[in-house]
Amino acid sequence: MFWYVYILKCNDERFYIGCTQDLKDRMIRHQKSQVPATVERLPVKLISYFAFSNKYTAFNFEKYLKSGSGRAFLKKHNIITNS
Repeated sequence: MFWYVYILKCNDERFYIGCTQDLKDRMIRHQKSQVPATVERLPVKLISYFAFSNKYTAFNFEKYLKSGSGRAFLKKHNIITNS
């Protein structure tokens, strides 16, 4: 089983970073307004995801991507743009 760290581009042109064990289900939940963090920012578009076999590695990577260094990493590798 894999854990996924994913990046969404929201309707407000900002990005949402999350972590889940079931990426397909999580995307359905986002689109059905069942995720409070994005309910006011729909529609959302999946722009990237990373798969990990270890849950703790995935959660640590999610935390890193939400930091200033992580945002710089995403911009440097053209995963996200200036937001």
